[in-house]
Amino acid sequence: MIDIQSLFSLEGRVALVTGASGGLGAHFARVLHGAGARVVLAARRTEALAALAGELGGRAAAVPLNVTEGEAVAQAFIAAEAAFGAPCDIIVNNAGIAVTKPVLQQTEADWDSVLNVNLRGCFLVATEGARRLVAAKTPGSIINIASIGGLRILSGVAGYTASKAGLVQLTKQLAVELARHDIRVNALCPGYIETPINREFFASEAGQAVIRRVPQRRLGQPGDLSGALLLLASAAGAHMTGATLVVDGGHSVNAL
Repeated sequence: MIDIQSLFSLEGRVALVTGASGGLGAHFARVLHGAGARVVLAARRTEALAALAGELGGRAAAVPLNVTEGEAVAQAFIAAEAAFGAPCDIIVNNAGIAVTKPVLQQTEADWDSVLNVNLRGCFLVATEGARRLVAAKTPGSIINIASIGGLRILSGVAGYTASKAGLVQLTKQLAVELARHDIRVNALCPGYIETPINREFFASEAGQAVIRRVPQRRLGQPGDLSGALLLLASAAGAHMTGATLVVDGGHSVNAL
């Protein structure tokens, strides 16, 4: 008989989630914590991190992190290992930003800011975490939060779609190179997920038009990503690496 609970359990694991101060990052942290992991909450907004750590309790620690700075990334992993006495064997690369403008109005600074966080930051976090896992001879799972924007065009966010497409390809590259060290690397690609930031837009006429193009005719909710996250983090996904897991209500395959 298959023990489903043990298959998805994260007991004894240490997870680091970037961009954990709110939105999907905070949700991912709660999911991993609920599955038994000790969770390192990493982001720039330290007050929000402290509040979430207080909510989660003793199996959570908050560390400040700017993912675009290599030294800050190294210090975050040092702090995480000091907090829990073990390397982070689940890494969720969630930190991300977007600048919404027509492409001809995008500036060099707009482009650099998005690529620095969404692609360079993920590279720095993934490789620093992987080096530590290899040194400790510990298997692990790296989950890069990409987007359907890495698979199709989204209006007005050139830097975002380019960075997420790059992240999908980086995921495959890392998966191949790290497989020999028993480190799995996969990309989770959400579609339109309702959050406090976008709720007003999706209530508008333009937002409703977007929703009508989703075959399920609804926005995703953060909870719709929970199962996919646990699959990639746990033993249930042990033979998955280099995969791009799409959770979007059919949006990315809809040509209409």
